[in-house]
Amino acid sequence: MNPRATLLAVAEVLAWWAPLAVLWLVFISGVDTLELAVGAGAAGLAALAARAARRAVTGR
Repeated sequence: MNPRATLLAVAEVLAWWAPLAVLWLVFISGVDTLELAVGAGAAGLAALAARAARRAVTGR
């Protein structure tokens, strides 16, 4: 993978991760360290799944 493609992949995952993490924070009632860690992990997994789904649909 060339550096430009890697940078674009990281940017896409971060573009998915940020709003998903914020959405998690909106839905939880109490914000503590464990909730932040779980939310960040869940948002990360969902961001990777969203990128994989987009690649499966577009073929790129």
